[in-house]
Amino acid sequence: MQALLVFLIVAALSLLASSRSLLDPARFPALAQLGASGLLFLIFGALLGPSVLGVLTPGNLDSLRPLVALGLGTAGVLLGLNLEPRLLRLLPRPVYAAALAHAGTAFLFVALPLSVPLVLSMGLRPLVAVGAAALLGAAASLSSGHFAVLGYRNGRLERSRGLGVALLTMMDDAVGLGVLALGLVLGATGNAAEGLGLLGLALSLGVACGALLAFLTHSLKDPAEQTTVTLGMVALVGGAAAYLRLSALLAGVACGATLALMGGRTAARVARALSRVERPTYLVLVFMVGCHLHARDLAAWALLPAFVGLRFVGKVLGGRFAQRLTRGVLDLPPQFGYALIAQGGLALCIVAEYVLLVPGSLSQRVLDVVAVGAVINEMLAHGAFRHVLGAEDPPREAGPPSGAPGDAPPGDPPGATGAGAGVVA
Repeated sequence: MQALLVFLIVAALSLLASSRSLLDPARFPALAQLGASGLLFLIFGALLGPSVLGVLTPGNLDSLRPLVALGLGTAGVLLGLNLEPRLLRLLPRPVYAAALAHAGTAFLFVALPLSVPLVLSMGLRPLVAVGAAALLGAAASLSSGHFAVLGYRNGRLERSRGLGVALLTMMDDAVGLGVLALGLVLGATGNAAEGLGLLGLALSLGVACGALLAFLTHSLKDPAEQTTVTLGMVALVGGAAAYLRLSALLAGVACGATLALMGGRTAARVARALSRVERPTYLVLVFMVGCHLHARDLAAWALLPAFVGLRFVGKVLGGRFAQRLTRGVLDLPPQFGYALIAQGGLALCIVAEYVLLVPGSLSQRVLDVVAVGAVINEMLAHGAFRHVLGAEDPPREAGPPSGAPGDAPPGDPPGATGAGAGVVA
């Protein structure tokens, strides 16, 4: 019954969010931007959740945990499908170093300073506080390139530079997922060896489901059958992980990576089938994350300015390091760091997974800071990307003279790995 209520609410909000008069960039640019990115559903979820209007109670949210796990599993599969071995082998080493530089700089700028107030405010053991600060750093390290994608589609940004931004924002997902895995190993059970075993079990589950999906869809030719089998197996990944109390997100990544490793038509068919449900799944997941937000946590509101400010500085400096490392290798726009301010949906997935598997006041505070920070960073990214365009040379490739990027950015769900291509870029 609760799941039906959520679907009805999301359906009603979808009609509202698709209103051309409400989301007209000329009249309400901020609403249009949040509606296109999907973060408007995060705000709606927070308003309807237990901490504000209370339309959905804490009991409702507990019964809907499998629905969140299904969304995380789907996001993970989409992320894993982006790990194309042929492309990764062709990338030169400076590209990897640049991705690590801009993601790692933001991670350090956020994780190290915020570990101090977490220890002082909650009286935690240093290791526990550092783990929570690391999750904040992981969320800060992620970026979305959807402004760059829209920029080169509109002809406002040279295509090669837009794709360079999208590539580096896609690669920084590895930092966030790696920190999530480490946080779950240390915090899920309190025993590192047991946590490592659960992580290995989650990855093994994903690999097994990926191999089974490849086997079942290898000889299928009917698109309807392909879609049905694909959705069933993706649901199995998330459902099995939720039942076993494993990471649905990491299991999904392992499943998608297995399909990408096998390559060929199978991976392309699976990606095509999932693309039909990517956007609705993302919106439901974002709405559910918003419902879990505690809007009255004053300590989270106190940490929020530091999180946003430190991340902004870290991304700008990290962008400068990345430009130096890729000089002559990758064409990046001037003021590259300002193109990295948009945060992307994977950050919400990481903190949602952490709350599900490591419940408590500390993980809840991490979710509150990252969820509200994602909305603020999306708004800051609009002006920041205009700064990038102001320093950009006139593009050599002609494009249709449409509005400025950011007035109506494309969606940015988790599977697009922060790049903005597809709904999950």
